[in-house]
This record gives sequence, structure tokens and C-alpha cells, in this order.
Amino acid sequence: MGTSTYQLRCRECGKTYANQPRSICESCFSPLEVTYDYDSLRAHVSRDAFASRAPNMWRYRELLPLPAESQPSLPVGFTPLTSAPRLGEKIGSRRLFIKNDAVCLPTLSFKDRVVAVALANARSFGFEVVACSSTGNLANSVAAQAAREGFKAWIFIPSDLEPAKILGTQVYGAEVVRINGSYDHVNRLCSQIADEHRWGFVNVNLRPYYAEGSKTVGYEIAEQLGWRLPDNVVVPMAGGSLITKIKKAFDELILLKLVDPKPVKFFGAQAAGCSPISTAIKQYSSEIEPQRPKTIARSLAIGNPADGHYALQAINKSGGWAEDITDTEVVESIQLLAESEGVFTETAGGVTVGTARKLIHQDRILPDETTVICVTGNGLKTTDVLVDKYRSSSETAIAPKLAEFEAYLASKASLSSAVTETAAVGR
Repeated sequence: MGTSTYQLRCRECGKTYANQPRSICESCFSPLEVTYDYDSLRAHVSRDAFASRAPNMWRYRELLPLPAESQPSLPVGFTPLTSAPRLGEKIGSRRLFIKNDAVCLPTLSFKDRVVAVALANARSFGFEVVACSSTGNLANSVAAQAAREGFKAWIFIPSDLEPAKILGTQVYGAEVVRINGSYDHVNRLCSQIADEHRWGFVNVNLRPYYAEGSKTVGYEIAEQLGWRLPDNVVVPMAGGSLITKIKKAFDELILLKLVDPKPVKFFGAQAAGCSPISTAIKQYSSEIEPQRPKTIARSLAIGNPADGHYALQAINKSGGWAEDITDTEVVESIQLLAESEGVFTETAGGVTVGTARKLIHQDRILPDETTVICVTGNGLKTTDVLVDKYRSSSETAIAPKLAEFEAYLASKASLSSAVTETAAVGR
């Protein structure tokens, strides 16, 4: 579809702009977002049309800001939505689902969705260099997709990022610039660079287009539930954009009569060491106080969230809530998800799982409600947080003899019995 079906609009004053690499309104300095001609779209979208297409995010192309000449070929998205009965049993939910973007192509996080849309527009706007500020997953995705599409990539990151995420960016040939500061410092610098260089910063001057890619998480949840909306969605929050875009996706599906209207509660998840949005929610405040991040969940470590205000609105208007958990709980939740459902998530997913458990125990999420937990990245990216948990497994190797194994098995059984007896005495 042509560019006439969408344009930019200020989220506050409503001023509209033709499509261009711009993210801030010149009249009121508020953020811009993409808006669509929904009356025109109604004639072009249907459940059957989506279902007839390849299983990737481009099946919803009419609902994305794609230039007319764009022909995306990378099969991003349409990640599994799986029932999670064993996890549900442990945390108190009988209708629990995991939306698993830990297996999203090409770099194993939901950021692949937003970058794919951003780079389609970068090509249309004539950029030869693309760039980003990142806490890790976005860096991986921009570097990988830039390599595939023939862009030069510059990636700006905090210097203390996880080694796996740094390596997972460098391998694609991107220029990686480490900044001695937090993500907020990095992002501020990138805004200044974007004013001086004709580069397409996916989360600065291309941000309105980039953010729309997150809507596909919401479209997929609805389609994979049989074109029904869930009762609850639990979403990790860094800058706050993802939770607002899933809500936008649900609203669009209702508007286009692709799903029946239904109230959905949105729940935000943060780490206690960087929780500006959840803190505001729990204080019933409309203002977000920036925080200095101190958490192992570095992909969520944004102390001054760009979309925090809109995340607050999405949560409050839906009747949802937000919570945060400690780093210790993050690690325990990563292990819980892996051991119960065979899904290995990075720290952000640990935050989401741990927060969901907390919300269920608070009776904010009820056991028989349909609840979707969003897992946004793969655990192979943050293995450093688990190393100390499994050091004891590096035991002395046994000889390849049955007697050796039987002795090993007996020692394990003896140890297990001792642990059980100790626990019984403790009770």
C-alpha cells in the first residue's frame, strides 16, 4: 500500500506531518507517532488475508508504516505463543501463555521487529548509515539487519554491557562505540549526533516508524489465541514503548472489527534496581522520577524512559498495575521458566516472569483469566548472571564404567535424601 495510508501525528497537539525522519513536533516538542487512514484500511484487511500469508510479521503489512516500494524478505516475527501449564501451576495461573520472542529472527529478541520496520524507512529516506543507542538487544538487531541490507552501522552502548551482547554486535561488522555512562547518557549523545550527521538513528529520528514494529506482538497474540484478546498481558518495560504498542495493536484490531471488543489489563514489569515506571504506578503518581540504574537486567536499565508517560496511561486506563522484583528474584525466575517450560530467557524475561508471579499472589491477576507473559529475549545473551548458580556442576568427571556411574548415582541419591531431611527438620 502507498504512503498515503499513513502519516506522522503529534501525540499531544495533533499536528500532522508528511512521512519524514522526524520524531518531535516542531510546535509543542512532544513525540510523534504514525497514524493511519483506518477507513481506507478496512477494505484491505481481513483474518483470511493475514492467514493466507507467510508466518512472519509482514502478514500484517497494511497495518505497518512500510513505503510503497518496500519488499521485506527477512522472516521476522510470528514467534510461538505457547501454553505454560507447568509454570502456571507453580505461580498460580491455570490459563497462562508465553509469547516467546526469545526465538525471533535474526537475533533472538523482539527488537528484530522494530528494526525491520525502521530500516525499511531508512532505505526510503535515502540513509546510507544507520545507528542506535542500545542496552544490547537493539544493538544486535541493528548490526545484523544493517549487514543484510547493505547499510553501514554505528552502535552506541554503555560500557558495562553484557559481553555476549557486545560480541553479538561486533560479529556483524558494525562500528561499536562504548560510552562511559548509563543508557540515558548514551541516548542523549545519540540525539546530538543525529543533529550533526545524516544518519538514520532507529530510536531517534526514525523512532515513530521503529516503534510501530512492536505492534506485531499484539497482532500475533490475538491471532494465535484464535482471534481473541487475552484478559491480561504482562510486559517488561525499559523505555515503555512495547506495552503501549501492544495496546495500540489491540485497539486497532477492535477498530477494524478483526476481534470482538474486550477489556484487556496491561501489567508492566521492571527490575527493582531501575523501576521509574512501576514506582510511579505504585505511588499513584502521574509523574515519573528518573532513576540511576543498578540492576543485572541491563536491557531494562533505562532510568528516564522516553515513553514512560504513555506506559502509565496504558496501564492505568486498562485497570492494570506494575511491579518490580529484585535481582535475586530475576535469576530465580529465569531458572523457574527454564525448569518448568524449557524456555531460556534473558534477564528481562526473568523480570516478567517474577513480576507475573507477584501480581498473581497479589490477586491482581486471577487464576482462571487468560494471561500472556511476554518473553522478549534469549537467555544465551545473559549467561553471566547464572554462572555462579552452576559452578558446583563442574564436578570431577567419572570414568566410562558402569560401576563408577552406579556409585555416582548412589551419592546423588544420598545427597537428595539429606536435603529432604534437612528441609523437614526446618519445618
